[in-house]
Amino acid sequence: MELNQCINFLLTKAHQNVLNYFRARLHKFDVTPVQYAILSCLWIKNERTATQIAQKLSLDGSTITGILDRMANKDLIKREPDPNDRRAIRVVLTEKGIQLREPIEKTIKLTNQSVLDILSKEEQEQFVNYLERIIDGVNKM
Repeated sequence: MELNQCINFLLTKAHQNVLNYFRARLHKFDVTPVQYAILSCLWIKNERTATQIAQKLSLDGSTITGILDRMANKDLIKREPDPNDRRAIRVVLTEKGIQLREPIEKTIKLTNQSVLDILSKEEQEQFVNYLERIIDGVNKM
């Protein structure tokens, strides 16, 4: 099989291109795409544990620790002891993390739409559906 016919190669190449495009648009906020994903989780429901965030985003536990460290150094989040479980640490948005919501969400919406605009409206719906089916199907394998 030629490399450009391998689904893994094509998905990886598409992922890298889209990731770099999003990274460039988020650069002005000093936030990476994965940091945006964590912020988004916290904007929906603040005060989650690192484990909850990792599970929600399908991230490895050791990976999220480093990302959270960098986010704390940028004053986007802080860690606090969980009052219900002394062993757990809650991740909480700082004021800076809260204030970035509106401008980042606007940028993400525009960036997402510009990528999808490569396709027709019907193709966009099909594309998202195909990606969800692939994710679900491979998870069941």
